[in-house]
Amino acid sequence: MIVIDYQDKRPIYEQIIDRFQILILNGALEPDMQLPSVRALAVELSINANTIQRAYSELEHRGLIYSVKGRGNFVSAQQDVVKEQQEKLLEELRTQLQVCKESGIEFIHVLDCVREIYQEVKV
Repeated sequence: MIVIDYQDKRPIYEQIIDRFQILILNGALEPDMQLPSVRALAVELSINANTIQRAYSELEHRGLIYSVKGRGNFVSAQQDVVKEQQEKLLEELRTQLQVCKESGIEFIHVLDCVREIYQEVKV
């Protein structure tokens, strides 16, 4: 479910946040589904539990998960939060597309890139 890329320059907690966000936004993790415990995921990934806790805290801050004291962390059932996150991602894409256009990258090359990513990326 979660894979750490040690070649990635981003911090591990950001990789965890991004992966859970993708799983939540595409529906692979359903609303009210319980996430692995901090300790269990830390052991599974062979990383410090504080790293997992930091990722879970940020996911909760974004409204993608919620915690229940003594029970764990769960996927948020609020569809408006999911839609809000998707809109945020689309806005970031718009910004990058504008930079591409201003940099002289042709439309067909952008489309080829999008097509390639959608064919290669496995969720």
